Amino acid sequence: MSIIDDISDISDAVHDLSVDDDMSGPQAFDAMRALLTLRNLIDHHAAVLTAALERLRVAKDHGRSARELLIVMGVAPAVAQRLIRVAGSLTTLPTLTAHAADGVISGEHADAIVRGIEHIGKRSPEPIDDAQRLSYVTDLIAQHFSGATPAEIVDRARTLGNVLADDTGGLPAAEDRTINTLTKHKTTDGRLHVEADLDTEVGEKFHAAMEHYGAPRPEPDGSPDARSTERRFADALEAVLDIATRGDNLATSAPRTHVLLTIPADTPTLAELPFMGSVTPATMKALACDPTITTIIIDGETVPLDVGRDKRLFTPAQRKALLIRDKCCIKCGAPASRTQAHHIVHWADGGDTCLENGCLLCPSCHADIHHNGWDVFIGADNHAWLIPPVAVDPQRRPVPSHSRRTLTLDNMPTAA
Repeated sequence: MSIIDDISDISDAVHDLSVDDDMSGPQAFDAMRALLTLRNLIDHHAAVLTAALERLRVAKDHGRSARELLIVMGVAPAVAQRLIRVAGSLTTLPTLTAHAADGVISGEHADAIVRGIEHIGKRSPEPIDDAQRLSYVTDLIAQHFSGATPAEIVDRARTLGNVLADDTGGLPAAEDRTINTLTKHKTTDGRLHVEADLDTEVGEKFHAAMEHYGAPRPEPDGSPDARSTERRFADALEAVLDIATRGDNLATSAPRTHVLLTIPADTPTLAELPFMGSVTPATMKALACDPTITTIIIDGETVPLDVGRDKRLFTPAQRKALLIRDKCCIKCGAPASRTQAHHIVHWADGGDTCLENGCLLCPSCHADIHHNGWDVFIGADNHAWLIPPVAVDPQRRPVPSHSRRTLTLDNMPTAA
């Protein structure tokens, strides 16, 4: 009988399982424990088969990586990466493999131990030998049997790695950039979750950037910054990313194009970004103002019909003119180097790219205009004015641009 026949029989048996209504509590507990052992065994054999797929070059023969192949087969991306890591340790960590083959270690715990051993190895100035590796594996397996979670096993590995580095003259963890990590994954609601573990030097740069670009700034009416600290730091990260895309002339140059916004000609509401997926029509209009975005209109066969539109982006000369007039973000006063040239009448709605239809807005305030009820218009004085939403000012009285708020209203040219 082949392994496929064996798996088929097991699948049929599991499929036919049923939970009796008159089952006792102890019986339910024992059944659950047996089922988890079965799950652990399946995790282990899935890792063994992943190793076999790689050894047999199945993915490469189809022009894919092992991770891509597993995902195509229906494996979640995070699980695919876990299987690949555990598969790579089957021969180098035989003690762990033996316990996994007995069904006493889950795939998540096995992966934590594999990642822990990898971390410990990076903390040593010299490669660790087999005896050391066995000692560390035994320690981490013992953590599992004592009830430690996968995260706690990884933490234990970090502790062991720090001790090893101290004993062997290696760098302290705080100064070792070889163990820096940054992970990212999309959440179920289409957002991006980012987590980083950084050494002292990079961490200091990150702190400095967040404090500088995320500093509180007053609202247009002089009230304190309404954003939370977390929101301010998220805005600061966006400012850093925007600055990173520009050339040396930050205040007047348009950023290098690096993101694509695809809009179906017949169904523009289905616009999407390549990594983050679909966006709402309101966000689509906001992105049309962003010079880091290239808009591509496609037909029903995904063939590009139009890439951008003439004069969609404000030219360097126009940005210089906006800089001279607005001097900074018209709402919060952020430096011009952190602003985008906003179309007052949306470009997507046919608005011209010209000084009379533009103003400077930082990304955070740009979002307020597109999503949070703020309006902009050019007054009779040829300067930009803001109209707050009803929630901010029930009378929606016009507010001058940030650089002109030092003028008294008596000396201020009328907006209308």
